[in-house]
Amino acid sequence: MIKTVATRLAGLSGWRRRFVWLIAGAVAVLALPPFFLIPVLPVCFAILLWSLEGVRCNKGALSAGWWFGTGHFAAGFYWISHAFLVQPEIYGWMIPFALLGLGGGLAIFPMLAVWASWRLTDGLVRRAVLLAVFWAVSEYLRGHILTGFPWNLLGHIWAIDPAPMQFASIVGVYGLSFVTALFATLPAAMISGKGGRIVAFSGVLIAAMLWGGGALRLSLVGPVGSDVALSELSPDVPVVQVVQPNIAQRDKWRPELQNQHFTKLIEMSQRPEGMSPSQKRIVIWPETAATFFVETQTTARMQMAETLGPDDILITGAPRTYPRDTDEYKVWNAIQVIDASGEIVASFDKFHLVPFGEYVPFRSILPLPKLTAGGTDFSAGPGPQTLSVNGMPSFSPLICYEIIFPGNVADDENRPDWLLNVTNDGWFGDSAGPYQHMAAARFRAVEEGLPLVRAAYTGVSVFFDPYGRKLADLPLRTRGVMVHPLLSDKNHTTVYYLWRDILFYGIVTFFAVLVMGYNRVSKSL
Repeated sequence: MIKTVATRLAGLSGWRRRFVWLIAGAVAVLALPPFFLIPVLPVCFAILLWSLEGVRCNKGALSAGWWFGTGHFAAGFYWISHAFLVQPEIYGWMIPFALLGLGGGLAIFPMLAVWASWRLTDGLVRRAVLLAVFWAVSEYLRGHILTGFPWNLLGHIWAIDPAPMQFASIVGVYGLSFVTALFATLPAAMISGKGGRIVAFSGVLIAAMLWGGGALRLSLVGPVGSDVALSELSPDVPVVQVVQPNIAQRDKWRPELQNQHFTKLIEMSQRPEGMSPSQKRIVIWPETAATFFVETQTTARMQMAETLGPDDILITGAPRTYPRDTDEYKVWNAIQVIDASGEIVASFDKFHLVPFGEYVPFRSILPLPKLTAGGTDFSAGPGPQTLSVNGMPSFSPLICYEIIFPGNVADDENRPDWLLNVTNDGWFGDSAGPYQHMAAARFRAVEEGLPLVRAAYTGVSVFFDPYGRKLADLPLRTRGVMVHPLLSDKNHTTVYYLWRDILFYGIVTFFAVLVMGYNRVSKSL
């Protein structure tokens, strides 16, 4: 029966074939966060590979990859439409152009991957392996070309549980994506006789190995976290207190509500009950929680400082406006660190800006408004930094989607003790977007071997240990405070931190040479 289905798919043509590719790509999204219907992934890739058996020209192979990719990205990024509905009277008309433009544009990457696997091999098994290679390479390129957008990588399906994520500590998420692509493509070989069934089973075995190997690693490093009560902690162990105000994006910047919002943040920043007055705290407000220029508002800074003990600090996202090396007016999306005296003791400027959200590329020829407040484009900061403040454990601050870029979240020359991601996912409502963002962030903890604190304006705020295990969280669309000790005894140096993507380069090169070499030899026999 399965072979009959494969034959019928190979026999499709015209709009029917394009429709099948489009739907298969869209359905494959269900394997990603927050759905995690992982078995649909090999089914969708089998449909793609079986239908490729009926393609007879370059145009058909390119079409297969583009339609599959367009369905995949348009469905996977549907949530960006929510950002345009915050002010629908201004931005609503852009929704179809944004979805089709993003989906169709990003589909170029899988289009080339599918075409290359079809062009360079024949035989279903070899094509399945080579498609996995080129799909992983296309994800790497998507994460680096222009400003890069490594969102919804295939490897993210394993964020369902910390165990299968552990392989990323060796090869990174791009390497895990390659292994995941093999898991997705190899089962299609089940129609190729006995040898094909063995290959298909090896694809299923990949999932078992990822889960089993990861579970073994986690069992060797011990429990998730400390159950010590806050009142029993050593004064030398700081406590992280994340404030999640859960204010709707449409209300966040309304002038008549600014004082109300600020008062709410102050109230939620008070010392929790049961915590010793001598306990050091790191109070964290999310991205642009302070909707004013902190450096110019002395009264507001003093109100923030009044919530702190003598050894506490408050970290907040805020716009920053003082020029650095020029008289030209500039604005940064920043993090400001305030001590108990009300002084700004450290700052960080976002370096990886969101196109059309924080700046408009080619503004001289694209006179479009950006989505964020204010008419001035944000300027970019210098890059990852490690901040050391008031004797607290050093940290690498990351704003919004800066956390999704593997290998670019910390200063390798000055390694931090923990990672901090402040974000505002309120733009995307109750969609899949915040969960996809959180899943991508989770991989940075595993890759770097560092704890990660994520402070989100409307959720999901979460604390992951250095193995990607959840220690505490605040659900989406809830108001609350997340409190947890910042323990660093589980920090470790990972292979990925030492080697970055070198192993990924080697693995995909090895498999590409192996398959294409075997394909060439088989043709000559």
